[in-house]
Amino acid sequence: MRLLDRLEKRFGAYSPPGLTLWILAGQAMVFVSQYIGPRAQPGAPGGAAAAIYGALALDPQQVIAGEWWRLLTFPLLAPLGQFPLFVLFYFWFLYFIGTTLEGAWGSFRFNAYLALGYLATVAAAFIAYAVAPGGGLALADFLYGSLFLAFARLYPDFEILMFFILPVKVKWLARIQWAFYWYVAIFGDWFSRLTVLAAIFNYLVFFGGDVLREMKQGRRQMQRKAKTLKEPAKVLHECRVCGLTSAMAPKAAFRYCSKCAGQACYCPDHIKDHEHVAEVKPQ
Repeated sequence: MRLLDRLEKRFGAYSPPGLTLWILAGQAMVFVSQYIGPRAQPGAPGGAAAAIYGALALDPQQVIAGEWWRLLTFPLLAPLGQFPLFVLFYFWFLYFIGTTLEGAWGSFRFNAYLALGYLATVAAAFIAYAVAPGGGLALADFLYGSLFLAFARLYPDFEILMFFILPVKVKWLARIQWAFYWYVAIFGDWFSRLTVLAAIFNYLVFFGGDVLREMKQGRRQMQRKAKTLKEPAKVLHECRVCGLTSAMAPKAAFRYCSKCAGQACYCPDHIKDHEHVAEVKPQ
């Protein structure tokens, strides 16, 4: 992060603020266009939403063929074809986490986070195309998913209302998202795996050092606990009569007899019923 600090000092004043609003404005225009644009022919699969996806998504083959605008339009693809109320919630939540992160980091770091995810997504799409041409269209869903992971990292106890009823902390939703990423990385094809890797690339750049330190700290704590379990319990008190120790009965109230010579310790059963130890006088 030292490089990012130096870049921020040098170029931070030139970083445009409010990038989230510009993204949402573009997504809103694309979303509305599926209702006011040319309709698909009756019986055509997917309808207008599918046509918009096909025209604006990142398709490396089409980019190479000259459709360079796909590099700029694929981040503007909202959840097309979905129920409008769901899309409105998506717009609100993306605005909320985007502006919150920008307020916490500043415009330069927030824009850098998005830029790293964007470049990683583009690189993953072209690498997948080189390995297996025609593998699929790259969308920005995972890119904006990385924003949610960053938000959950900074504000793990923030609660949202699932279905506007059930309060859930974002850290649990983030764990579900991580589990989904792991599932795709294990069972998905190469295109899906590279897309997931691109989605967490910017997250690892920003939080990878903290994650490694937490893992090392957790490992040290586990080692200390294991060492403590292996070590025999320290004996603080031992009954002079029956040999009961504080390790054997940690809740027992051991006492020392003032009438016995030396430090004579007794358990509750023998503190009042024992033979006093006399002091041995030298000859």
